[in-house]
Amino acid sequence: MSGTSKVKRPVVIVTRRLPDNVETRMAELFNVTLNLTDKPYTKKQLIEAVKVADVLVPTVTDQIDADVIAQAGDQLKLIANFGAGVDHIDLKALSEKKIILTNTPGVLTEDTASLAMALLLSVPRRMFEGEKILRSGEWTGWTPTFLMGHRIQGKRLGIIGMGRIGQAIARRARAFDISVHYHNRTPVPHHIEEDLEATYWKNLDEMMGRMDFVSVNCPLTKETQHLLDRKRLKRMQPHAVLINTARGEIIDENALAELLEMNHIAGAGLDVFEEEPSINPKLLELNNVVLLPHMGSATIEARVEMGEKVLINIRTFMDNHRPPDRVLI
Repeated sequence: MSGTSKVKRPVVIVTRRLPDNVETRMAELFNVTLNLTDKPYTKKQLIEAVKVADVLVPTVTDQIDADVIAQAGDQLKLIANFGAGVDHIDLKALSEKKIILTNTPGVLTEDTASLAMALLLSVPRRMFEGEKILRSGEWTGWTPTFLMGHRIQGKRLGIIGMGRIGQAIARRARAFDISVHYHNRTPVPHHIEEDLEATYWKNLDEMMGRMDFVSVNCPLTKETQHLLDRKRLKRMQPHAVLINTARGEIIDENALAELLEMNHIAGAGLDVFEEEPSINPKLLELNNVVLLPHMGSATIEARVEMGEKVLINIRTFMDNHRPPDRVLI
């Protein structure tokens, strides 16, 4: 009897809904289990998934901790994360299990930077307050002193974390004639600094006290957990605005809420929170804060590109090649 045997397709488990065309392509290529309900996996479900999957495709909502990784079967060789950040995954436990991790860098940069810039523009101009008043029917017409905010041009922006997104925000800020300053572990290459006309601050505390806007764009690590604590937040000027599109845990949210309430800080624009999806009730009561539901990368184009990166990483790995977006751990 002649014929060729079919190559066994890898078992791929996807923890959340992805764009339709990405899921369709996965169904064509792999033995895939999709999450059609789009409800976040419980810890029990994650453990059951790693016991049988050859490849797990999680997102930021999945806490892949040491307990979950310890239950992984020997067949699990790759976690292809749908997202750039990997702070929700225990990298040490993953390394000990010799499981490879990939992510989706680069494709989120422009969309997240645009959202950060939108927040930077909306908070000092009090757009959120104006929209609420208009919808409530309380607006009685134009007056010279109604909802006066602050001018954007000529101000100083301090960027914490000058990676891809930080640099993209800096480019947008220059278009608005905003002076760019930044704090990073090390200065960026001179040609980038020169192109962005950016000033490097080695000491974060010194930078915080001199900026009109501060944008948080660093990754979440043990070192950056509550990097902006009460003491550091109090260094901000009373007219200053804080923007966070990185991770909520980088800021002490309770301290921020109290300082905003006391007008020690003029305002904030937040797309991420410490206890997502729960929002600090103190923040919900404030009018000088714009709150968004973690939508920095929420464009059709970005989500499709993220899915394509996941597909490429899985296929490359299954072909016994190094995935292009392997995370070194």
